[in-house]
Amino acid sequence: MPTTAPDGVGFLRGTESFPVAAHRALADTQLRRNLGHATRTIRAKRAGVVAEVPDWEELRRAGEAIKADTMARLPELLEQLEEAVTARGGVVHWARDATEANAVVASLVRGAGADEVVKVKSIATQEIGLNEALAAQGITATETDLAELIVQLSDDRPSHFLVPAIHRNRSEIRDIFLRALPGVDPDLTDEPRRLAMAARAHLRRKFLSARVGISGANFAAADTGTISVVESEGNGRMCLTLPDTLITVMGVEKVVPRWSDMEVFLQLLPRSSTAERMNPYTSTWSGVTPGDGPQAFHLVLLDNGRSNVLASPDGRAALHCIRCSACVNVCPVYERAGGHAYGSVYPGPIGAVLSPQLTGISGPDDPNASLPYASSLCGACFDACPVRIDIPNLLVQQRAASIASHRTPTAQDVAMRTVAAAMVSPARFRAAERVLGLGRFAGRSGRIRFLPYPGSQWTSARDLPAPPAETFRQWWKRTRS
Repeated sequence: MPTTAPDGVGFLRGTESFPVAAHRALADTQLRRNLGHATRTIRAKRAGVVAEVPDWEELRRAGEAIKADTMARLPELLEQLEEAVTARGGVVHWARDATEANAVVASLVRGAGADEVVKVKSIATQEIGLNEALAAQGITATETDLAELIVQLSDDRPSHFLVPAIHRNRSEIRDIFLRALPGVDPDLTDEPRRLAMAARAHLRRKFLSARVGISGANFAAADTGTISVVESEGNGRMCLTLPDTLITVMGVEKVVPRWSDMEVFLQLLPRSSTAERMNPYTSTWSGVTPGDGPQAFHLVLLDNGRSNVLASPDGRAALHCIRCSACVNVCPVYERAGGHAYGSVYPGPIGAVLSPQLTGISGPDDPNASLPYASSLCGACFDACPVRIDIPNLLVQQRAASIASHRTPTAQDVAMRTVAAAMVSPARFRAAERVLGLGRFAGRSGRIRFLPYPGSQWTSARDLPAPPAETFRQWWKRTRS
């Protein structure tokens, strides 16, 4: 049965609406400089490597078709994946929600006799708040991706799929390392090489002592039981091969029907995410190999609201996402407000449609009810998406769902009904034009920046052009009569 993610567990819902959080972020000039520089650089590099591929559009359509086929028969493919993983010595666990997944992982870590784990970057574990759940059980989790380590050391939250610390610059990172990284050289500079060396020395000790590794998954082939993780630093390879026990937490939507399907996605993903022609480190494994790598493998299949998304014939397209961040990098709203304003670990355009579906919308005061409005509907996200998710259409659908969740009429409802009443006849429309003309007195500068309630619901987030001195009807009558 379709279920939503539990409230209060993990990081799928913030504590305030997007407009409130975005206003605060817009006032942070350093944040805006960091985001603007990073997203412009990524966009330019991506455009270059995508232009090199003559059949890029065909690849996009192939990725879209594979994902659509996967969602159409997801239960069947997940059972096939379980059989293949089990046949190769792995153990599969099914987790209905974040609470169950956290309990399963904590039990497995304790069962391995460990109180410390190393992790390769996994948005799914951030989604369910795994690190916090493990800490409550006395288990320390160390992030090994460099950006994730920066976020963890600063008690911060990720703000981007691919570059979680995109909101930090080199000087800020140096200060974080000096303050929170054990044994760091007090003369550490903000030179990228020196920062990387400091992190490497810290992480190497962790890799050599950890008995349990925890990973996410980019893809899982149902026919072979093969799990795949792609990353750029090599830390993931260490995390996946050195520990005695490996636990993979995977959202159920990451499965693909065949091993050969990865051929398509391993061309789409690196160009769309890191603007590279191929991924530097692509790790794949199937179950357990005696004497080579981890000798115990556990796969935790996570629902946590995905069945609720799957139940929507149109909304399920959000599950096609391969977490490349292309939509985030082209979004003008994200570039100015940053990822933290979304409240969820899934920022940007795809987060604005995925998070509300995973959690459900409880009413107008639900912070996730505001996310579908965090967009200008410019369509850049659809053009950039490597699997052709029609995010603008999904945003409109989720706006409708947000309105439908309201138990009482909102200011927007009243405004729309008023407009509808004014447009049912020419006489009413002419009368409305005369009334609206009074707005010139509130917009002497050419912009109306404040209106009393319910108009304040609009002007609190955007300006309103002042009405013209002459309406179209008046101009037509004057020049054509």
